[in-house]
Amino acid sequence: MKTKTANGPRSRYVTEQQMWQQQGGQWRIVVATHSDVVKMPPALKPNPNLYNKHADAKVEIEEAVAKAKKDHQRVILVFGGNWCYDCHVLDQAFHQTDVAPLLENNFQVVHVDIGDDGKKNNDLVAKYQVPLEKGVPALAILGPDGKLLYSQKNGEWESARSLDPDDIIAFLDKWKPCGDNAC
Repeated sequence: MKTKTANGPRSRYVTEQQMWQQQGGQWRIVVATHSDVVKMPPALKPNPNLYNKHADAKVEIEEAVAKAKKDHQRVILVFGGNWCYDCHVLDQAFHQTDVAPLLENNFQVVHVDIGDDGKKNNDLVAKYQVPLEKGVPALAILGPDGKLLYSQKNGEWESARSLDPDDIIAFLDKWKPCGDNAC
């Protein structure tokens, strides 16, 4: 459904479920429920390779930092795993028509796999001060020199499904690199 927001019309989503049962030779709905209204589209077709289990995250970060330096961008590290529903919701949000250009023009994105047990790449978790105990996805932002500029502290991204696309845009606007003039 569409709703008006301060930044224009936005889609909102409700998931409906029904349970049918055969009664007296006919099928009847015996239970019907729906979710609360959410602001992000559900991840109906998650990318099974969003977090490449065979990737060397350190190498990917080095490559992203080098490209960010060349292109005057910043790097977003997204810590999570393929098993994480909210990681897929956030990734889908990154591909929405009003978010994708902002991301593509200003950031290099690296998905850092924390593994099925949450312990993979723990050296990077420590280096970038990402509190995984607060949940994933967990984000950190690096400057084009590779220095840490931001690390979430309170699980701000852990429930990506409850975020508003406008909040993601505001976050990206806040952390995009400054031009030659003031931000």
